[in-house]
Amino acid sequence: MKYSIAVYGGPYSHQATHTAFHFAQAVLDKGHEIQRVFFYHDGIYNGSALVAPPQDEANLPQQWQQLAEKNGVELVVCIAAAVRRGLLDENEAKRYSKPGSNLEQGYQLSGLGQLVDAGLECDRLVSFGP
Repeated sequence: MKYSIAVYGGPYSHQATHTAFHFAQAVLDKGHEIQRVFFYHDGIYNGSALVAPPQDEANLPQQWQQLAEKNGVELVVCIAAAVRRGLLDENEAKRYSKPGSNLEQGYQLSGLGQLVDAGLECDRLVSFGP
């Protein structure tokens, strides 16, 4: 079965990210496929290269990145939500004349059309968040 996941909660402000990550691992462990994880609203902070949790806490953005690399999963961050919250890739940083970018490697900015596509292309679109 082919899944996509939508994450609406921030990595350290809501249980959504943690639960979504464990769901994704379980789906992959059962032999299913995850096409895309779409981060929206405060979920976009999962794509921040500036996240630095204490050593005794999970680094959820990094865990998503490792899961994506290992399993060929797309990590898509909503561009409108990201720019509004100050999460930029190199192109957007230049576009808005900002001094630097802070989107973690392995994540890509894209529009809500990617979320719609995920719902159309996959067998299941599962959402996590407030």
